[in-house]
Amino acid sequence: MTPVRALIAMAMASALALSTAACSSSTDSRVTIAAAADLRYALDEVIAIAEQANPGVEYAVTYGSSGQFLQQIENGAPFDVYLSADLAYPQKLVEAGRVDQTFTYAVGRLVLWVPDGSPLEPSEGLGILRDAQRISIANPEHAPYGRAAVAAMEGAGVYEDVRARLVLGENVAQAAEFVTTGNADAGIVALSLVLSDPLRDVGTWWEIPLEDFPTIEQGGALLTDSTGARALRDTILSAQGRDILARYGFILPED
Repeated sequence: MTPVRALIAMAMASALALSTAACSSSTDSRVTIAAAADLRYALDEVIAIAEQANPGVEYAVTYGSSGQFLQQIENGAPFDVYLSADLAYPQKLVEAGRVDQTFTYAVGRLVLWVPDGSPLEPSEGLGILRDAQRISIANPEHAPYGRAAVAAMEGAGVYEDVRARLVLGENVAQAAEFVTTGNADAGIVALSLVLSDPLRDVGTWWEIPLEDFPTIEQGGALLTDSTGARALRDTILSAQGRDILARYGFILPED
């Protein structure tokens, strides 16, 4: 099983995991995290630091679609930390009185990515999608990176030409999976994924200019006030956490 396929399997299993998790109460020794799929590799490194600094705390993370996680949390899913690819989602929890405040941890970046051996040249821009038979993006109904991809294609004037050929992933990691498995000729995915060790040397990519789509402001919220949850948030926002996020291509909020 490839690393990306393993990520998708984890995300698809999240609903089943929730019913089991609901049977146990949250404690300082176990912190459950709902995290946007674009964080998969960066957050693993952040969690390793948090666990070293907090012996005895176990961090259990599920990666998937930010919008789907919001629905699960609104329906009572027992997560302790919510890390969304769209700050607007945790802000909805503030408006509903579910949490007191949110925090911003990064701004995401978007790339046009094609598999090895493709005749398409990403550096020529989104116009090359007219020559692609299948184009993968995250589902814009509930995935922030999918909405950003649609906006970028609309701005480039190609969306109406290619919309019938879009292959929708449940999240941005599944959109990347479609490219790596040959189920898509091109994909618009998160820079953080193509910079990860498993995908760094796979295919060819071109970064879509930030001004070509709405800012992907990523934020989170603590759903419980446990010591372990606060420690993870603080690690993400620490100098070490920020260095990790920057290495995976995220823009830090004040940059």
